[in-house]
Amino acid sequence: MTPAASLAPLDFPAAHVIELSVQPADIDAYEHVNNAVYLSWLDRAAWSHSTALGVPLERCLALRRGMAAQRIEIDYLRAALRGDRIQAATWIVSADGKLRAERRFQVRRIADGATLARARIDYVCINLDSGRAARMPVLFARAYVATIEQGRPDQTARCAPGRARKR
Repeated sequence: MTPAASLAPLDFPAAHVIELSVQPADIDAYEHVNNAVYLSWLDRAAWSHSTALGVPLERCLALRRGMAAQRIEIDYLRAALRGDRIQAATWIVSADGKLRAERRFQVRRIADGATLARARIDYVCINLDSGRAARMPVLFARAYVATIEQGRPDQTARCAPGRARKR
């Protein structure tokens, strides 16, 4: 059994998960992973998930549409350190099939299962030529659908599990 297989369940079911290693360049003057690196991990997880859903970068470029981050909220809980292997998990928690989608993320250390960060990102579909908001192509609308249940009574506006923002 691999260490990842023995970890406690993630915050939500049906996660798209990537594994990454902390690189020497990720370490800052405080001897831990710089906060900006977490954002790059979230971006990598989102792109990996989009590709798995049939929306790779090449299709976005061909369609001249993309999902651009409009709002990012990251709760940093623990530091990732030199030599750590991490998992970045993502879920789509809402999508209107027209313009907007929201993802949640959980970053955790594989060695001990500690959650290092939780995040949410609100995305808006944009025209890649003008940079302005644009209706999602059918491909996006079919691919970007919620993968966790919304509207449970325990959900609020923070990043934590079970607390997705009500719309």
